[in-house]
Amino acid sequence: MGEGRRGRLAECPGVETTGTAQHAAWQARSLPPVEQLRDGLWSIPVPMGGPLRYVTVHAFALDGGGLGLLDTGWESEEAWTALTGGLASIGAGMDDVRGVLVTHLHFDHLGLAARVREASGAWIAMHPADATLVRGWNRRGGADAVAAEVDFLVGLGARRDEAVSDVGPAENMERFTRMAVPDRLLEDGEHADFPGWRMRAVHTPGHTPGHLCFAEEETRLFFSGDHVLPRISPNISTGGSGAADPLRDFLESLAAVRDLDPAEVLPAHEWRFRGLDARVDALTAHHELRLTELLTAVRAHPGTTPWELAAHLTWSRPWEEYERRMRIFAVTETDAHLRLLASRGLVVSSGGPVPTWTLAVR
Repeated sequence: MGEGRRGRLAECPGVETTGTAQHAAWQARSLPPVEQLRDGLWSIPVPMGGPLRYVTVHAFALDGGGLGLLDTGWESEEAWTALTGGLASIGAGMDDVRGVLVTHLHFDHLGLAARVREASGAWIAMHPADATLVRGWNRRGGADAVAAEVDFLVGLGARRDEAVSDVGPAENMERFTRMAVPDRLLEDGEHADFPGWRMRAVHTPGHTPGHLCFAEEETRLFFSGDHVLPRISPNISTGGSGAADPLRDFLESLAAVRDLDPAEVLPAHEWRFRGLDARVDALTAHHELRLTELLTAVRAHPGTTPWELAAHLTWSRPWEEYERRMRIFAVTETDAHLRLLASRGLVVSSGGPVPTWTLAVR
């Protein structure tokens, strides 16, 4: 339901920053400007809470009039003002929006979609896998969502009081059970209904089961959503209603886009860049290092839970400072790495309601 903790990677040889204004704003800890990137294509930064600061919404001028949007931003008055102000700066308004493509179901991408649809009458499209999750979450209230997440964390080794404290009160979850259900579904390889553009959907599960990138076939631009970012690795976590092996899905999705050779990569966060292949290689190497570190932790602490193992890994700050959502994402990321190690035959689970992990006998 959120972006989660992401791993920082070192500067990548072979990756060139092309979004220089975005990069400068990032270094200055400010919001970048609205930019015209090509004829009929603009980037609009929409602020959000947390370390990522903003999500980039892309606006496309459509043949026959009107605009298409890629992602919408976090649901807040500040974000709505930034989105409508960004459209006004390019001479447009919300009533010009004809359709919205959503890369994935997280709140900084889908959050404002319902309000955009209400104001404009636009359709909303996303991948069926994420659409199914949104429908499921909308059928339950905040209390049910909290109970399900607490039970999942207890199953990873948390004490129930720790899990309850980290998940927080039901009212904090209500907004995530009222998100926009899409009007349209986009499968891998299908083209979006953006007249004048050839936006091909590329299914890249991992960050979410239905994450979509978009390859624009005329300009050779690659809109990578959260799948490939220039500085950090997207959070890859397990969840009660998520994929069984999300890290395997993510690494396979990285390999699938590595050799697309786009003219430029336009991610949803941070800045535009060139060098998709080099960036994919760096992300893949990053996760292999994490897998090796986790395997070492399992060897040193056999018979431990994901909750316990997370404390033995390297994080961006001391483990004692992790709590609430940061700790949840760290533990569920650890669980995702354990599942991939298990699928490779390197670790085994004890089974039962709270599984523990040991090295596989080889």
